[in-house]
Amino acid sequence: MAVLAYSLGKREINHYFSIKNAKLLSVLAVLVLTAVHSASRYYGGRDTCDWLLSSGRFLGDSVWQPYGCMMHKYKSIEAKTCLNNKRIAFIGDSRIRQLFYSFIKIINPDIREDGNKHENIPFTDRESLLNVDFLWYAEVNNSMKEQVTAWTERPATKPDVIVIGAATWSIKLHSGSSETLLQYKANLTSIAGPLEKLTEHSEVYWVLQDPVYEEILSENRKMITNEQIDLYNAAAVSALNNSKRNARGRVKFLEASRHAAMETITLSLDGLHLPESTRNVGAMVLMNSICNKILKPIDGSCCQNVPSLSVLQKLASGLFLVAGVCLLVLHALGYSRHTKSKPVSDVESGEEKKPLTAAVPLNLKAATQSVCKMGLIMLYFYLCDRADIFMKEQKFYTHSTFFIPLIYIFVLGIFYSENSKETKLLNREQTDEWKGWMQLVILIYHISGASAFIPVYMHIRVLVAAYLFQTGYGHFSFFWLKGDFGLYRVCQVLFRLNFLVVVLCLVMDRPYQFYYFVPLVTFWFVVIYAIMAMWPQILQMQANGSGFWHLALLLKLLSLLIFICSFAYSQGFFESIFSTWPISKLFELQGSIHEWWFRWKLDRFAVINGMLFAFIYLALQKCQILSEGKGEPLFSNRISNCLILISVFSFITYSVWASSCKNKTECNEMHPYISVVQILSFVLIRNIPGYARSLYSSFFAWFGKISLELFICQYHIWLAADTKGILVLIPGYPSLNIIISTFIFVCVAHEISQITNDLAQVAIPKDSTALMKRLLAAGVFLGLVLVLSVNGQAGY
Repeated sequence: MAVLAYSLGKREINHYFSIKNAKLLSVLAVLVLTAVHSASRYYGGRDTCDWLLSSGRFLGDSVWQPYGCMMHKYKSIEAKTCLNNKRIAFIGDSRIRQLFYSFIKIINPDIREDGNKHENIPFTDRESLLNVDFLWYAEVNNSMKEQVTAWTERPATKPDVIVIGAATWSIKLHSGSSETLLQYKANLTSIAGPLEKLTEHSEVYWVLQDPVYEEILSENRKMITNEQIDLYNAAAVSALNNSKRNARGRVKFLEASRHAAMETITLSLDGLHLPESTRNVGAMVLMNSICNKILKPIDGSCCQNVPSLSVLQKLASGLFLVAGVCLLVLHALGYSRHTKSKPVSDVESGEEKKPLTAAVPLNLKAATQSVCKMGLIMLYFYLCDRADIFMKEQKFYTHSTFFIPLIYIFVLGIFYSENSKETKLLNREQTDEWKGWMQLVILIYHISGASAFIPVYMHIRVLVAAYLFQTGYGHFSFFWLKGDFGLYRVCQVLFRLNFLVVVLCLVMDRPYQFYYFVPLVTFWFVVIYAIMAMWPQILQMQANGSGFWHLALLLKLLSLLIFICSFAYSQGFFESIFSTWPISKLFELQGSIHEWWFRWKLDRFAVINGMLFAFIYLALQKCQILSEGKGEPLFSNRISNCLILISVFSFITYSVWASSCKNKTECNEMHPYISVVQILSFVLIRNIPGYARSLYSSFFAWFGKISLELFICQYHIWLAADTKGILVLIPGYPSLNIIISTFIFVCVAHEISQITNDLAQVAIPKDSTALMKRLLAAGVFLGLVLVLSVNGQAGY
């Protein structure tokens, strides 16, 4: 009964929840969310700078999250670059002095708070010619007005940034009288004019008063209540915003630190002054408000304007517009679209699955329609991660944000267990399943920011190595068994691997190496092809008659190993190859190939390990040493049990080692040599028992078929700010936001996979003459893109 209920439950779910219906829902969701967010931005009257300065929340461990945008954590060198040759003035009481010290500690972390409490404090950084002064003005009075007015009369002396605020001394000295509050507002009104004039060429911030912890205030401060502070803050906002000259509120209000203090004021030592972690929030908010528009950090989306379109982006939009016009013309001329089946191709592992029916070649209208679909999808990509419509938030790692979703997906994976059609080792269904659960784990790793936790980071590194292991295993198996070294096959694989990334490079104005996994897999496919295709071409059919050919193939693999080692142990040689134009344009990131060197070196042996494993497995299979029948163990019971025991021990040993890692650099040095231990252990544990080989998870396998698209699409429509943050479609509801954004993200990835397969039929024809013409056209186009990308990558 339980099995029947289980089967009926899955059938019921699949009946109502088809991928077609899911895509329709995702399109509707995108349209509604885009309209809502656009209306909110247009009619709300607030931008990301307002969000940064006015509101936010603690994520934990003193990590502050502004509402709707990302705050960059500035380092000393960045702060000095931004504030080079500037003058900044902090004016106010002891609370402003605290903010002053937190601010200059960003510039110089070694500074000590040893200045006189009730006097002016200067700070100079000779390296950047930066001057930051604290001016002691405990009350809003004529003295403060004279100082502000003096700057308006002598522009040469005015600061570039003014941070000002005061109130608690007025409350304290006059016991919170109502007359003092009225005088405070009157004084602020008189200062509003000069402050407004200063905003024409300077940034002026009024710091709203933070709350106090009334229970531990000293007797001479008991009159400084939170009720009084609220009244004074309201007076400040009213006076500065209602000035005729300041009708638009050009004096900015720094309120974020006040919200932070509401959560942490109980940690104050005297009830009045903020704990250091909280005042650091105010200082970092200030730094982001001042510097984000200058340095434009990727992970600092607050206070940044939408970048202007690059030449490549204009080219991409033009191409999609032309496709749209062509589609309308073809529709008007009455062209019809033929039904076609989409062949599924596993470009990472090299396996290919034939469609159930013969594929009908796309006609012109169908191909143009696919391009137009791609254009609409790319518009969504642009809106998510380049336009100022949707919100972004930073990541914050906790164990629960990583491990709880992990449990969810594996429960779903088990729920969708099916009997496998094949029982061979690493059959198609199993490799799809393997890629699927690995990709889902990697996605959770990225969105949870789990790279901060080294044990998780090291295990994820194994998953990336396992992808490359499958690349070596799959492509080697294909070439060894089928011997198809034709140009058509090569172009098909290269197109499916690179189509989405090339389009994204144009639309999102990013270099090819930015999507590092695709260059990595492409490079290794070309290497595998070169090794297998170069003379002498050795195939299994040819090698069966003589052991000499097996030895010759091993010599080929040995030459590949020497090639890898020569690159790995000579960085100069590596750089001399990949720094040559036009190769450099493909592998450079921000004008350097360091990232490519790091990524390539980290998993340099994974592909050859996969090739060698495939060679040994196929040799054993040919010799009929393996038992791959349904329910049968691969080897005899004794050998199988022994291998499983060794594999489990090796798997656990590696996990223990990875969990004990304390330093990423040191563990990364060991990773290329020992990651294969866990990969092989998993393969043997998964395949030696016959019952394990006979089952697979259709849930994981479904995701495995679109794993490449999932990996690439996450950069811009699930994550944000080029993976540095999280896309926010539903603000204020983190769990619901993840559900909705994930749903849209998966539907988009699946549609892109289908579009890629459709266009591959058109772009890569089987006819050799037509194929050469397409390659020539593609070469000219990519050459043009490389030339035009010089300016774009310089801006990156």
